[in-house]
Amino acid sequence: MTVKLKTAVVGATGYSGMELTRLLLRHPRVDTPMLLSRQSENNGTHNLADIFPALSGNGSYPLKPLSWAALKEQGIELLFLCTPHEASRSLVPEAVANGMRVIDLSGAWRIKQAEHRAIYKFSDEGTPTAAKFTDEAVYGLPELNRDKIRKARVVANPGCYATSVILALVPLTRAGIVDLEHGIISDSKSGVSGAGKEPTPKTHFVSVADNFSAYGVFHHRHLGEIVEQLGLNADELTFTPHLLPIPRGILSTVYVYLKNQMTSIEIESIFRDFYKGKRWVRVFATPKLPEIQFSVNTNYCDIGFNLAKDGRRLIVVSCEDNLLKGAAGQAVQNMNLMYGWDEAEGLQ
Repeated sequence: MTVKLKTAVVGATGYSGMELTRLLLRHPRVDTPMLLSRQSENNGTHNLADIFPALSGNGSYPLKPLSWAALKEQGIELLFLCTPHEASRSLVPEAVANGMRVIDLSGAWRIKQAEHRAIYKFSDEGTPTAAKFTDEAVYGLPELNRDKIRKARVVANPGCYATSVILALVPLTRAGIVDLEHGIISDSKSGVSGAGKEPTPKTHFVSVADNFSAYGVFHHRHLGEIVEQLGLNADELTFTPHLLPIPRGILSTVYVYLKNQMTSIEIESIFRDFYKGKRWVRVFATPKLPEIQFSVNTNYCDIGFNLAKDGRRLIVVSCEDNLLKGAAGQAVQNMNLMYGWDEAEGLQ
């Protein structure tokens, strides 16, 4: 019998943590994950099914307090962190010191450049440990860093907005066809689950229902992540996130001006060549555009575009499920790469 990978999830009580747990439970190469919560997260509850009744009827999902001794005793090899950014800053070094590989779903280790990372105001900024793991962590976007992820000890899972915008733009920026002097605009819209499980005045039903709003204009924390991965200056991209009155899903509409006149056939060829063999990106033939309903509850990022008659104004639309390709599904995709498995394992 093949030995299954032993994993643990810290922060299983959040939306991304629950989705990740659900994926790991059905993954053919993974043992039943150990579910851990920090004391402040479970409110005295000791079974994940009590928090998410959708899991009920298939056994018990015990929540245990985080203990490095218990993790080592259970032979945990891979630790998933669905924790706040500051918590991950301390947990990643401890996990590595205890011999584990880590996939971190927070923003703790995504950003290499200090000016982009400053928005997080990390308390350990400038320490030797922070510098070490900032350098070591691999940005976990498989479509860009597949080979690095395979060898990684620490994978920084990308942000949900960042995934949708980067995948929409990177074939174009790498082809060198974007006129950056005109700037790029990304209008991005997310369902409410992207804000996390803890309610706020802005995510309260009364605020969200029958409404549509922009937020984080010019200072959203994903902006630095996006420009860093695309090799842009911050002033070359205008990124505006919006809150949709739906539970889940992201749609990014990206406006690009091209250096030279091009045809739709040429643009489609650039996208298809770049994503050839990349399982979880679907490129739509123009003029068909993605919609949230096509990718929700899947690990796909769908990309489509329309080109203006002048051959220079290009609109790219990118859609994904923020809890799957934007979080838990991408984390499983990264795990599959780290252990030499097909990227589709446990995600179909």
